[in-house]
Amino acid sequence: MKIDIILCGVGGQGILSIASVIAEAALKNGLYMKQAEVHGMSQRGGDVQSNLRISDKPIYSDLIPKGEADVVISLEPMEALRYLPYLSKEGTIVTNSATFENIPDYPQKEEILSQIEKMPSKVIFDVDQVAKEVASARAANIVLLGASIPFLGGISYDMVQQGIRDIFGRKGEAVVEMNLKALAAGKAVADGMK
Repeated sequence: MKIDIILCGVGGQGILSIASVIAEAALKNGLYMKQAEVHGMSQRGGDVQSNLRISDKPIYSDLIPKGEADVVISLEPMEALRYLPYLSKEGTIVTNSATFENIPDYPQKEEILSQIEKMPSKVIFDVDQVAKEVASARAANIVLLGASIPFLGGISYDMVQQGIRDIFGRKGEAVVEMNLKALAAGKAVADGMK
């Protein structure tokens, strides 16, 4: 079992929380994991990206080469475009369709989404809207994680649920339950697109 995941978005969207949940799920289940992060001006709405490499065998590099990622998970569609060159031919992109327009010359949303639509395996939906409907706008990252579960190889739904309990448990049961509800909503979106 081996899976290479690129997580990307804009500072403040919760990319590193997704990485923590997946990493916790992998490690608790005896898998090897390497992670590398980029926090480019994240406090000012800049690019945030994380490479997660998970395997049942030792991993020697924490960086994913271009064309090797099994899945790109993005909370921002323009950031999804930035990391498309890293996606393998058989890989899947899971992205938010809602934009985070943090630069003056942000491209037209339709142009961005039309490029992502060309990908053979993709899940594109308004993550922000689903989060608001089922849990909280602050749980958009976990909704996106839920939609990514069918593409995470050996990382099961149950493993991710436990990862959420472990990572968010210190914040109280209400926060855990909100995130579990968001996770289920995201998974339902992906299941409905099969």
